[in-house]
Amino acid sequence: MPKNAALILAAGKGTRMHSDRPKVLQTLLGAPMLACVTAALRPVFADDVWIVAGHRADMVQAAFPDARFVLQEEQLGTGHALMQALPALMQAGCTHLLVVNGDVPLLSEKLVRFFLAESVGADLAFATIELENPGAYGRVVRQQGKVRAIVEAKDYDAALYGSCPNEVNAGMYYCSLAAVETLLPRITNSNKSGEYYITDLIGLAVAEHYKVLGVQCGRDDALLGVNSPVELSRMEETLRARIANDLLASGVILHAPDLVRVGPQANIEAGAELTGPCEIYGNTSIARGANVASHCVVRDCRIAEGAEIRSFSHLDSAIVGPGALVGPFARLRPGAELEEQSHVGNFVELKKARLGKGAKANHLTYLGDAEIGEGTNIGAGTITCNYDGKHKFKTLIGRSAFIGSNVALVAPVSVGDDALVGAGSVITHDVPANQLGIAREKQKNLPRKRG
Repeated sequence: MPKNAALILAAGKGTRMHSDRPKVLQTLLGAPMLACVTAALRPVFADDVWIVAGHRADMVQAAFPDARFVLQEEQLGTGHALMQALPALMQAGCTHLLVVNGDVPLLSEKLVRFFLAESVGADLAFATIELENPGAYGRVVRQQGKVRAIVEAKDYDAALYGSCPNEVNAGMYYCSLAAVETLLPRITNSNKSGEYYITDLIGLAVAEHYKVLGVQCGRDDALLGVNSPVELSRMEETLRARIANDLLASGVILHAPDLVRVGPQANIEAGAELTGPCEIYGNTSIARGANVASHCVVRDCRIAEGAEIRSFSHLDSAIVGPGALVGPFARLRPGAELEEQSHVGNFVELKKARLGKGAKANHLTYLGDAEIGEGTNIGAGTITCNYDGKHKFKTLIGRSAFIGSNVALVAPVSVGDDALVGAGSVITHDVPANQLGIAREKQKNLPRKRG
């Protein structure tokens, strides 16, 4: 049985991006380009997706620790990248291979499946698109409708090939590895760049009477690559608009949709409500009936049904339970968890802290490394002093406790159920259940001195 695999070419420097990061790690809506490409391929190829890394390979591998990598130590062209990957692919039992560039963030599963369906029976197939200005894209040369070759833009000579065609190579290929194994040793770097081009396989395959197909994909910009900050910005806006339109069509309510930025990995249920400007990134899920107001940034969070995120709040790797209220001007850091109907108000910050059902911290509070019980009220200005300069310690507060304003809880410390902590206290010892804890100097009133 044939075994398909996918190979992503992600070894290039991307010098025109003017960045220290590899091009494939440049982000669109919070997601690296390479993540957008892998997301389109995984549903089709499952774990049989390989990545060719080269420039700053350590960074690429760190960003995708679960991926299967092939190292291209010297970046000598796309054909050379395939040469490096071929032994591993053959050893893995792959018989057919989809090859795609790592800088096509608009690639979709639908387009991949269309291309594969159109390529059935070919020894070598490649996707083409039509551009009014072909620019630096390789030109597709046909004779009587049949593909004869792909010629790189800098090597294209109108005297040899005729007037410049608008049909260009889109950089996605599907090939039999048996054919590739035969043809690949014959490509050379005798061109103006001194590189080994995968496109040279087309002409060689035609000459050897292999079945070669140029699959025409119209003017679909989903196959266009990103080579500069300008192109990255344009692609990001295209992706943003597509996601916003898809959300509206699915039943998500968007206010000021042109200002709503939702990343490609986020899942927003029908009936959720977002108001722009806002930013929803990473593996965020927002349930039906949840409301995210304007000027919020949400990344890698779970927001349950009926939760409300008020304006100017920042949430990162947090869990917000059903009917919970956050903000305005709240910050939830990684490990923050709000259970059902709990409240975090203005200028409150949580880190590795859980608020139990109905618990409230409504003003000017920091809760770090803490467990807050059901129904407990945290007064304004409360701080859990969780760090002694070397180690982090935990604060435990029970159910229905009341923490007065301007309290410092010096961890490790616990406050029991139904306990009360007096305002202005610095608590360094446990407060048992149903007791009052207070730690402050007795007030003194002294005569006022006048000059």
